[in-house]
Amino acid sequence: MADLKCVYKAATLNAAEIALNELEAKWGDKYPMLIKSWRSKWLTLSAYFKYPDFVRTAIYTTNAVGAVHRPFRKLTKAKGGFANENALLKLLYPEGHKYAGILKASERWTHPIRNWNLTLSQMIIHFPDRLDDYVTL
Repeated sequence: MADLKCVYKAATLNAAEIALNELEAKWGDKYPMLIKSWRSKWLTLSAYFKYPDFVRTAIYTTNAVGAVHRPFRKLTKAKGGFANENALLKLLYPEGHKYAGILKASERWTHPIRNWNLTLSQMIIHFPDRLDDYVTL
């Protein structure tokens, strides 16, 4: 839903709240549970507006779960069904196959994240001591 992007890509918290109101006015009757979910979790969801734009962009474009699910869906959508769970697991986590499953998905994880150095520096500022084991300054 393109209108939802207006909420999380808004420049400020105030603009996001206005976009959420507009989203509700347009789609509230058709998707009441979606709006209710966003409203009930708004305090948590909107917390990321305290970060600079480039950090927010890294947050909403670097969805690790989506990065795993997308190639899996692509791989399994052509299959009609699976006899059992093991048949699916063999497709997703093959032994000896180089072009399927998790191996293929992991190839994309090496692409750099735009403005990563700026994002990392902001994360170190906002979350002191949490990255010490992973980042050497």
